Amino acid sequence: MMSVETIEEQIAGLDNVSFAKLRDWFIEVDHARWDKQIEADSNSGKLDFLINVAFAEHQIGK
Repeated sequence: MMSVETIEEQIAGLDNVSFAKLRDWFIEVDHARWDKQIEADSNSGKLDFLINVAFAEHQIGK
């Protein structure tokens, strides 16, 4: 596996079009990982407190 430093050097050498493609791909991968983490947290109950807060605020009319 390449080191982060090697990857950074390779990225720094990309032309603008290739860099834009990589950036767009990276953003998509980052969003997909975030979605998986949110789903896992939700399924495990880690986010239940948010539901409770929203319900409590709804009950008092916020």
